[in-house]
Amino acid sequence: MSRYTGPSWKVSRRLGYSVLETGVELKKRAYGPGPHAKDKKKKPSEYGKQLIEKQKLRETYGVSERQFQRLFKIAKAKKGVVTGVAFMQLLESRLDNLVYRLGFARTRRQARQLVNHCHVLVNDKKVNIPSYIVSVGDTIAVKEASKNLAIVKSSLESAPKTPAYVELDKDKVSGKYIRLPERSELTREIDESQVVEFYNRKL
Repeated sequence: MSRYTGPSWKVSRRLGYSVLETGVELKKRAYGPGPHAKDKKKKPSEYGKQLIEKQKLRETYGVSERQFQRLFKIAKAKKGVVTGVAFMQLLESRLDNLVYRLGFARTRRQARQLVNHCHVLVNDKKVNIPSYIVSVGDTIAVKEASKNLAIVKSSLESAPKTPAYVELDKDKVSGKYIRLPERSELTREIDESQVVEFYNRKL
């Protein structure tokens, strides 16, 4: 399944969850898209609940189903850590996500474009793969020739406070991935245990 490139607001309304993590998509219409969305009151089955949680997590990070499954298998193979937490930590460690978390882009989609167009360096080396998994201790920077891009400047000016697991140097337009995030620092609106159950029965 390819990555969805349509309106994120429609996805958020369908799932009843803000995939942009801002809540703006649900302010006006906190129900699904379509003329009969308000009338849909049927409770989902257990499988349906697991599917919804999986879709919420996948759409938040904007990854394809194939990439999502690959990361889940890596997380499941990790020892000494809860699979669901390891899975979310891997998703947070993606380069496009950390470019977004550092405030170099307003959304993960913008962050993917910056990476794809070779504007981002990891440890002073050009990396143009959004799915690249950044290691703790790595530095992430916008390359010198791209620091004055309007998208980067406006994002840094309006960016919310960066999470505690990254370190930002606004003047240098660079940052560092200082540690893995704790579960309490990630969204509480997703039940990752349901995602684990979904894939345990499928894979």
